[in-house]
Amino acid sequence: MAHTLAPYLEVIRHTLNAALCLQNYPSQVVERQSRPEIEFKDTAAVILKPLVIARDENEKCLIEASVNAVRVSIKVRQSDDTEKLLCRKFASFFTQRAEHFVILRRKPVEGYDISFLITNTHLEEMMKDRIVDFIIEFMEDVDKEIKDLKIALNTRLRAAAAAYMSQFSQRG
Repeated sequence: MAHTLAPYLEVIRHTLNAALCLQNYPSQVVERQSRPEIEFKDTAAVILKPLVIARDENEKCLIEASVNAVRVSIKVRQSDDTEKLLCRKFASFFTQRAEHFVILRRKPVEGYDISFLITNTHLEEMMKDRIVDFIIEFMEDVDKEIKDLKIALNTRLRAAAAAYMSQFSQRG
């Protein structure tokens, strides 16, 4: 983990630990159903104010909590068009496999790259600390993978350009 990334991720870790105190809350609109209040916004009284933790304007995390669910949305740093393309492809790869990642949403919140939805039933099945660790580790790995993919892409492009340009230097 990068030294400058550590305080940012530590604040997210503490906020998630505080926000993930969830309980079962039956819907006030639909009888005999318990659905994530943060998704449907049926009862405004059980939804907390959204919290944005930002490293800068290009890298931030939105945590929206309610009584029975927490939605965590992540915006990954994208400094140029190559990183934007890689991040879009990377997020698409994960959202197409959302059924394998139980807490991953298929469609991220507007303005963010990846979103997770954690409900009280997830906390009954899984350990809270492991979920928080997974999200923090996911944030670290996505950032690292995009940088590694960009370096690999630039290396391949440089080799292809050198091979293409060598055709012209041999003729002269």
